[in-house]
Amino acid sequence: MNILFDERLDGELVQRDKSEVLSDLQQAVPDMTLLHREEDLRPFECDGLAAYRVLPMLVALPETLQQVEGLLKRCHTLGVPVVTRGAGTGLSGGALPLEQGVLLVMSRFNKILSVDPDARMARVQPGVRNLAISEAAAPFGLYYAPDPSSQIACSIGGNVAENAGGVHCLKYGLTVHNVMRVDVLTIEGEHMTLGAESLDAPGFDLLALINGSEGMLGVVTEITVKLLPKPETAKVLMASFDDVEKAGRAVGDIIAAGIIPGGLEMMDKLAIKAAEDFVKAGYPLDAEAILLCELDGVEADVDDDCDTVRRVLEAAGATNIQQARDEAERAKFWAGRKNAFPAVGRMSPDYYCMDGTIPRRELPRVLKGIAALSEESGLAVANVFHAGDGNMHPLILFDANKEGQLALAEEVGGKILELCVAAGGSITGEHGVGREKINQMCSQFQPDEISVFHALKAAFDPKRLLNPGKNIPTLARCAEFGAMHVHNNELPHPDLPRF
Repeated sequence: MNILFDERLDGELVQRDKSEVLSDLQQAVPDMTLLHREEDLRPFECDGLAAYRVLPMLVALPETLQQVEGLLKRCHTLGVPVVTRGAGTGLSGGALPLEQGVLLVMSRFNKILSVDPDARMARVQPGVRNLAISEAAAPFGLYYAPDPSSQIACSIGGNVAENAGGVHCLKYGLTVHNVMRVDVLTIEGEHMTLGAESLDAPGFDLLALINGSEGMLGVVTEITVKLLPKPETAKVLMASFDDVEKAGRAVGDIIAAGIIPGGLEMMDKLAIKAAEDFVKAGYPLDAEAILLCELDGVEADVDDDCDTVRRVLEAAGATNIQQARDEAERAKFWAGRKNAFPAVGRMSPDYYCMDGTIPRRELPRVLKGIAALSEESGLAVANVFHAGDGNMHPLILFDANKEGQLALAEEVGGKILELCVAAGGSITGEHGVGREKINQMCSQFQPDEISVFHALKAAFDPKRLLNPGKNIPTLARCAEFGAMHVHNNELPHPDLPRF
């Protein structure tokens, strides 16, 4: 994948002198912190996709709504693009800065404004950490369900931007299913409220639109989230398999049995070894794959579901099934999965984390395809899955110090995403498109669809100043990438249903 950043991809951006822009913004918003020296800018040159780095022109650190409004209005007048950043834990280059743009960092908007246990909702600022919401709700027996692996650090504003998921998204949904209302500022500094604290709001569902919009439509300044009661009990089964494809088939078998687990995760042998070495979670090192299946709810129902899942796993060929004996062991099982990404980082100088989604029934075939790509390229791939909803995270191991290995890892990653599309899936499940997958958007969508995306962007941001060059490719880029991989006006395997 060639994802080197070119600001001209989404329109001609006016070249501005840095000192003039700095002086102008200091006058327009005199009480706001603006970073401009290289040593101050360097920590913001990338998000969690650290292989790609761009030094921003300026970094703004507002603390009040009025400062954000003033900054946006002035940047709109000057024609200076703005990229909004949260905690910087994103993995798709969505918060990659612009050399000719301002990086708007919302980390100081970190207050939990209110928790309403009766209405089961919380009002929070975008810089609040995901986990902090559940911590604030815990005294009321409530929690916030979406739980990305980075929940200890990632911000809720970033979760909205990328429509983040996590281990529990199969049963409890993605961010979009757990957000009731957002307050937004447009690039012109105008205020909008999308959604409502009620079950429905009149007009078009712009709340769903803003979730996953990757900072291209507006700047989120406040979020109202749903809170759920903590389940009475939660129990975890860990099943070992001597074959990855058997584990993949078992995922579909569990859902087909009428069970919707609170979490259903899969790890292959390489990921198991990495996590066990790092966390000592009690994972079986001789297994080719493991499934972690969490069942939650009322005690009697959970016990019945555990019995059903156990029978399904045995029929699917599980070589061993272990149920967590207590809450401590349950937490340990999940700690291994939650730390799989950093654990794999201890096995290789570098790794490239992919994010795609496929229908559950296609898991065995796609796993076989990933194995073939790994063997062909000579790069090891550790597979970690939100298996229940088909969201896969292949981790491609490489050494950036060796010439050509980064490019090779990108190529393998691109082929994995195209494999997902061919299987009837999507090039992303929760990490977003950002800069990382912009070429693969051309594989998934037709020219007319991409034109609609651009029209929608223009309705909110006519000058295309909010996070330009991300998420939506130009048709020229798609043509250069390979005519969108369209033949006879059809994508590969047109008979397959697509998300």
